[in-house]
Amino acid sequence: MNPTLKSTHTKIQEWYKTKGRTDLPWRSTSDPYHIYLSEVMLQQTQVKTVLERYYFPFLEAFPTMHSLGSAALDDVLKQWEGLGYYNRAKNLHKTAGLIEEIPDSIDRLMALPGIGKNTAHAIAAFAFGQPVPVMEANVKRILCRLHRLRTPDEKRLWKIAYSMVDKENPFDYNQAMMDIGATLCLPKDPKCNRCPLENICKGKNNPEYYPLKKKKTVPVREENIVIYLDDDRLSLQQRSGKFLHGLWGFESVEIPPCAAEYIGEVSHAYTHFKLKCRVYLYFESSPEQEYYFTPEKIGKLAISKVDEKIVNLYLDTIVK
Repeated sequence: MNPTLKSTHTKIQEWYKTKGRTDLPWRSTSDPYHIYLSEVMLQQTQVKTVLERYYFPFLEAFPTMHSLGSAALDDVLKQWEGLGYYNRAKNLHKTAGLIEEIPDSIDRLMALPGIGKNTAHAIAAFAFGQPVPVMEANVKRILCRLHRLRTPDEKRLWKIAYSMVDKENPFDYNQAMMDIGATLCLPKDPKCNRCPLENICKGKNNPEYYPLKKKKTVPVREENIVIYLDDDRLSLQQRSGKFLHGLWGFESVEIPPCAAEYIGEVSHAYTHFKLKCRVYLYFESSPEQEYYFTPEKIGKLAISKVDEKIVNLYLDTIVK
């Protein structure tokens, strides 16, 4: 082994033992299901959010792959409520219905619903101790700075990641790399003087140059939402489209009914766009929709954050 790489591995190991987030629950288990669940939850979601509100309640509700696969999708979505990216929950449920045990092969893992290259590598490294690298967003940033890469392609980054991985200690190495990216090698104001990789980092003099930052413009989507009301029951429909599929929600219409009463606006920011909803009440003389629920029953359904805001707007309106 390259002496420099061996020295780097030693420094990473020492740093992780004293500075790493070794107390995270999915790092102190060898249960592949628990590790798989944590990796899926951590896609697009911060550790703090997963740890404080979702990981333990989900395992309490569905302690095994079998219990998850046997559950109704509505129950799984309700448990996932508020975590967002609901396709993750649907793919978890679908996978649990297909297999009884998590496979240890990267190729077989990637064949399962919702498991991409990085998640497959993470499960292989953390659940099965395979000598493979993990490359989520924080690790990508580290690799870009180590090699002064402004616009790297995935193929090159994976090649670098494989060349650097500590094959003797893949678990601690990969966890450490993610922690270094999350706590030291930050997008802004990185703590280079505290980083165990400082001596081999080519980009440490101008770390914020790497990688090239992409300017993002967040589009705004506007919708008219109608709450069809039959006495104290509100009409909801279960979504079948790709967006928020499987969740219950209020109907979006091109033009609200003439007799509909405007009650206000709610908005919600998603990763790729902001949604603004103008909300209308329509009092029906007889029920014409398929499903109606009281506000209490809606609280037991799996609904999105924006629909929850619409319910709260309605409740505020009737109180006034």
